[in-house]
Amino acid sequence: MKVPRLFAAAGLIAALPLFTAATALTAFGQPSDDAQAKTVITVLSKNTEQVPQVTQRDLKIQVNGQSVQADNVTPLRGEHAGLELVILIDSGARTSLGRQLGEIAGFVRTLPPTTKVAIAYMVNGRAAFQQPFTTDRNAALRALHIPGGTSGGSASPYFCISDLAKNWPSNNLSDRREVIAITDGIDPYEVRFDPEDPYVNAAIHDSIRAGMIVDALYWHDTGVASHVGFLASGGQNLLMLLTNATGGNLYYQGLGNPVSFTPFFDELNRKLQNQYELGFVVPAKSKPQIETLKVKLEMPGVKLYSARLVAIPAR
Repeated sequence: MKVPRLFAAAGLIAALPLFTAATALTAFGQPSDDAQAKTVITVLSKNTEQVPQVTQRDLKIQVNGQSVQADNVTPLRGEHAGLELVILIDSGARTSLGRQLGEIAGFVRTLPPTTKVAIAYMVNGRAAFQQPFTTDRNAALRALHIPGGTSGGSASPYFCISDLAKNWPSNNLSDRREVIAITDGIDPYEVRFDPEDPYVNAAIHDSIRAGMIVDALYWHDTGVASHVGFLASGGQNLLMLLTNATGGNLYYQGLGNPVSFTPFFDELNRKLQNQYELGFVVPAKSKPQIETLKVKLEMPGVKLYSARLVAIPAR
């Protein structure tokens, strides 16, 4: 009888370190019902020569109205500078966009070698690509051409943005995902401005799930709608809803076509060089959720761009 007791005692002693480690993890580590969430923020200094140095102490974060603590603020530079960028052009855009193709090409050529780029067109509710992501600028630009200029050719720009988010042409989860959409933003299924437009809301939620930041350059489509003042303004407002919700920005000059895209591309380049991955732990539920997000930066002389929603993985 003594031998079995001896083995039992030895087994208990051997199991003790494992039990202690598991208990410590529960007591001092991340609780089992929490999840790690992340988003990308952009921080621009009013002094264009200065690169902001953002730390966890500088940020206040609320998820669904509840305060959470940042546990990771990583500058997306150097070894973390990887970026996948799609320039998404509305196939219904007026063919006068051809005057801007040189500026689009110039922007692509200025992108750093850590950026993979692809050019796609909004066609019948899809984001149509002619080449995969590439760091070869000439290869990417071979897909750049004057849009077809067919009224309604995109079906709806928001269908196309949802399609891109759901079918991002890469499985790379370590690089940022950014989109520059060139469109007038008018939804042909609801030409008047409706802040509850279901297709815009779907595009927002799909973009958040995909970790996709959307910027937009306003350009008239063919047809009458984008030359009617209140319809053009409505399209811009829908684009603002989309870009602001995902952490991007809308670039435009009044209700007309901008004379040049170059100032917009200059600011976009600056934004892409001043981004940070922000990580934080939040309570998780049994299913993935999209929650409201509010990020404040307590730092003078800077401007913050942040998504207004965040995807929370399931526990």
